[in-house]
Amino acid sequence: MRFDELSLSDDILDALDAMNFKECTPIQEQSIDVILEGHDLIACAQTGTGKTAAYLLPIIDLLADTEPTPKVKCVVMVPTHELAQQIDRRMEGFAYYIPVSSLAIHGGNDGKEFARQQHALRQGADMVIATPGRLLAHMKMGYVDLSGVQFFVLDEADRMLDMGFSEDIMRIVAELPKDRQTLMFSATMPTKIQQLASTILTEPKEVKIAVSKPAERVDQSAYICYEGQKEALLKHLFSAGHNKRVIVFSSSKQKVRELTQAMRRAKWKAAEMHSDLDQKAREDVMLDFRAGRVDILIATDILARGIDIDDIAMVVNYDVPREAEDYVHRVGRTARANTDGIAVTFVSERDQQRFGFIERFLGTEVRKAEMPPELGQGPEYKPEQKVRDAGRRPGAKGKGYGRRDKAGRDKKKTASPVPSEAKAADGASTAKPKKRNYRKGHRKPKPESGQS
Repeated sequence: MRFDELSLSDDILDALDAMNFKECTPIQEQSIDVILEGHDLIACAQTGTGKTAAYLLPIIDLLADTEPTPKVKCVVMVPTHELAQQIDRRMEGFAYYIPVSSLAIHGGNDGKEFARQQHALRQGADMVIATPGRLLAHMKMGYVDLSGVQFFVLDEADRMLDMGFSEDIMRIVAELPKDRQTLMFSATMPTKIQQLASTILTEPKEVKIAVSKPAERVDQSAYICYEGQKEALLKHLFSAGHNKRVIVFSSSKQKVRELTQAMRRAKWKAAEMHSDLDQKAREDVMLDFRAGRVDILIATDILARGIDIDDIAMVVNYDVPREAEDYVHRVGRTARANTDGIAVTFVSERDQQRFGFIERFLGTEVRKAEMPPELGQGPEYKPEQKVRDAGRRPGAKGKGYGRRDKAGRDKKKTASPVPSEAKAADGASTAKPKKRNYRKGHRKPKPESGQS
C-alpha cells in the first residue's frame, strides 16, 4: 500500500514525498489508520519494520489539529538515549511542513545538557521523547506538566521491561490524564508485556506482524569452533575482504574492549560501543562509523535494537546471543532497505545448545561454514547435548569435571552463564556477582533514575 492511500494529511504526504517514502511497511499499513481513528493500540513487530513512522505520522497529523499550548501533548518512552535521538531526528523530517515541536530527554550527558533539557521543558514542547529515568529526574524537580498529554507511546516496550524500567513507567503513567490515547510497540509479546498492556491500555486494537525472523536477503552462516579460535577466525574474515561496514556483537563490555584493542593492533579501523562510554563518546563513534572513518564497530547489544544504520554489510555474532529474539535483532542490522547482507555466528561448545534453540526458533538450520585449514578443526556440532567441558579442546585437563561425591553422585563444575544483555542495559561484566539476600525486607536494586 502507498502512503497516499491512507488517511494522512497533504502536509504529511508532502514531507514523505520529500524523503522519498512511497510504500508503507506492513506495520505502518495496519497501524496508522487505527491510530488516526483514536484507538489504543498494541503492536508486535520486529526491529527494522518501520514502527517509528507507524506511530509518529498519525500523531503528528492529530497534533496539527490541536490548539497551541505550552503543555506537553505527547510522551514517547524509549529504552536508550540513542533511540530517543534517532526518533527526534525522524520528527524533524516528518513534521517539516507542520508546526509540531519535539524534545529529546535522555541521560548519558553532562550537567550542561541537563540544564538545557530543563530549560526546554519549562518552555514546553508538543512531543517529549524520553528515557524513563531521565524524565522522572526532571519530574521530581516540579516543572514538568503532563496534565495535557493526549498521546502516550511505549516504543521497544519489551526492551524497557527487560532493563528494569517497569516501576519508572508506572510512576510516569500515574501522572498522565486517564483519557489519553496509549500506543504500545514491542518486538516480542511475553506475558509481562501483556500484563502491562492490560494495565495501561483501554480496549486496544491489536496488530501482529509475523513471528520475528531475519530478512530473506541475509546470508546466514555459522562456524562451529572452540572459544580460543574465535579471535583468529574474526581476523580471517576481515582478511578475506569482509572488513567494511561491519558490526561485531559480543556478550560483555570487557570482551568488547579487549577485542577492539586486538583488532586495532592488527591494523583494522575498529571502535568499541557499550554503555560505559559517555554520550559524547558514543555519538563520536557513531559519526565516525557513518562517515567511514571507522570500518568495524565492536559492540554489546546496545546496538542490537533501534539504531538506524541502513548500509551494514556484515554482522558477526562473536558470542551466541542469549535469546533467539536477540539473534533476530542483531542480524536485523544488515540487509535493511532492500539490500543484501551477511550474518556470521561463532558457535563455541558452550553455546551449541543455545544456538540449536535459535535454529528451532527460526525453523531452519543455519548453514555451517568450514573452518579455515590454518586454524585447525572445530568441535563436532551436537546442539542436543549439554557439553560438560565447554570450550576445551579434546584431551584438555580441567578441575572439577567428572568428580564424584561420597554418595557416588556426579559433581559438575559449570561455567557461569553469559550475562543477560536484556536485563543489563547492554552487557555486564563477566565477573561473578556476590550473592545477596533479597528476602526479609531487602529490595532488589533497580537502575538509578536518570540512567538509560
